[in-house]
Amino acid sequence: QVQLVESGGRLVQAGGSLRLSCAASGRTFSSYAMGWFRRAPGKEREFVAALNWSGGSTYYAGSVKGRFTISRDNAKNTVYLQMSSLKPEDTGVYYCTGRNNPNLRYEWQEYEYWGQGTQVTVSS
Repeated sequence: QVQLVESGGRLVQAGGSLRLSCAASGRTFSSYAMGWFRRAPGKEREFVAALNWSGGSTYYAGSVKGRFTISRDNAKNTVYLQMSSLKPEDTGVYYCTGRNNPNLRYEWQEYEYWGQGTQVTVSS
C-alpha cells in the first residue's frame, strides 16, 4: 500500500518551467514503478512519463519528450516531474501514480495507486 500526494501545480506563462512533486508513504515505495498522467480540459487522461523502481529507466510521451524530466529520490519517498518550455496544451490536472511492480508501464490501467492531482495552467 502507498498513498500519493502531488504538489507544485500553479499558473505559469507559456515558455516557463515548473516542477511537480509527489510525496509517497509506505515502506515499499522504493520497489514501485511510478508515473505521471494528466487530464486536459475536455479530454481523457493521457500518459506523460514513467520510471522504474530505481529511476534508471524512463519513458515519455512524444508530446513531452525533450521538455519534461521524471526523476525520483527513494530516500525521500518522492517522485518529481520537471517541466520546461511549457505550452498551453500542457494545461490540465496532473496525477502521480504508482504500481506494485518494479517495471515501468505507460498504460493507466497498470497503475493501482493514484494521487488526487494538482492543477497546472499554462497561459498564452
